[in-house]
Amino acid sequence: MIDINKKYRTRDGREVRIYATDGYGSYSIHGAVLTEEGWFSRQWTEQGELSNGRLVPSTHDLIEVRPRHKRTVWLNVYRDDLDAYISREQAEDEQDTNRIACIKIELDFEEGEGL
Repeated sequence: MIDINKKYRTRDGREVRIYATDGYGSYSIHGAVLTEEGWFSRQWTEQGELSNGRLVPSTHDLIEVRPRHKRTVWLNVYRDDLDAYISREQAEDEQDTNRIACIKIELDFEEGEGL
C-alpha cells in the first residue's frame, strides 16, 4: 500500500509527488509525475499501479525510493577468510601474519538492497 510519507518514483525512474492516498474508487492515490514538459497529474491504485489487471507492469507504476548509504570499509583478506573494518588504522592494527591484502572498498547502496 502506498504511504503518503514515503518517496516514490515511476518504474522508469521519473520523480513523483503524492498528494493524497484516500481518493475515491479504484484509483485512490493522487499525485503527479515529472515529465520534460512539467508535472503531469496521475492516479494509481492502492498498490501503486497505473492500471488494474495489466499483464505487463506500466512504466508509470510507483516504486518506493529508499535512502542511499555510502560507506568506506577496509578488508583484511586472508587465504580462506576476510574481515571488514571501518578504517585503515583498525585494519592495520590486526597483527595476523596470514593477511595477504588490505583492500579499500567504497560502498554505495540502497537501504534494504540484497535483503
